[in-house]
Amino acid sequence: MTQKHTTPDGLVIVDKPSGFTSHDVVAKMRGIARTRRVGHAGTLDPMATGVLVLGVERATKLLGHLALTEKEYLGTIRLGQNTLTDDAEGEITSTTDASKVTRDAIDAGVARLSGDIMQVPSKVSAIKINGVRSYKRAREGEEFEIPARPVTVSSFAVYDVRDAVAEDGTAVLDLVVSVVCSSGTYIRALARDLGADLGVGGHLTALRRTRVGPYRLDSAKTLDQLQQELTVMPVAEAATAAFPRWQVDVRRARLLLNGVRLEMPEEYAGAGPVAVFDLEGRFLALVEEHKGKAKSLAVFG
Repeated sequence: MTQKHTTPDGLVIVDKPSGFTSHDVVAKMRGIARTRRVGHAGTLDPMATGVLVLGVERATKLLGHLALTEKEYLGTIRLGQNTLTDDAEGEITSTTDASKVTRDAIDAGVARLSGDIMQVPSKVSAIKINGVRSYKRAREGEEFEIPARPVTVSSFAVYDVRDAVAEDGTAVLDLVVSVVCSSGTYIRALARDLGADLGVGGHLTALRRTRVGPYRLDSAKTLDQLQQELTVMPVAEAATAAFPRWQVDVRRARLLLNGVRLEMPEEYAGAGPVAVFDLEGRFLALVEEHKGKAKSLAVFG
């Protein structure tokens, strides 16, 4: 009798390789985990490496709620060159001598791009404009504008400023930066806007995502490592790491699983998604406070 393969529910924290789209990683994981039920919690550009959070089986129901979290990056911004895509993947559209740009000017420019800002995403991005992906419109040569969106850059630090020389011999500057920001922030748009602010142009040449919400690079595995051994963070552990925890007794657990909207303790008002556990530590549901009651977002029990 052949043993039926069962894929565990949970999150897989992948260290994405450069050159892979997020969809490529999902497709690869479907093969590794032997299930179609795989999704990701927010894309990472093909050029970038680092943390990509995938959900397997029932954990895919968590993903839409995980996407609203803070992210952390290490990257390199080149001042002195603009590109079509605002990163190193695109054709260079202009080159300007950046050798006269001072550290003080850089720090002032970075400060202006910190905090709550309005950002225009890159035209070569996955944002939909009237139902069509922005990058598709851009590739077809269409003229269009993307509206600015509010994002939060809670930290934007420059660790190093390095003199460099562009392919045509122009003096440029490479900045090694770290960014902590809200979901939906484009680091290549920060590079573009910093370069524009300094009058020399700029684009992103390298990017590594080191954290998505509570999930860090030190718990991420490469696709090769996952091929050898599939490491899944159980759905209950993933929920504990990402959301406030609310423990309910047997009676309330039964009511909740039967679709009854429980009264929620005041401490969870406005807290966003809350993970509900029973007294034995089983993860039952993800709920949100709505008019004092627990509105179910996803049920797991």
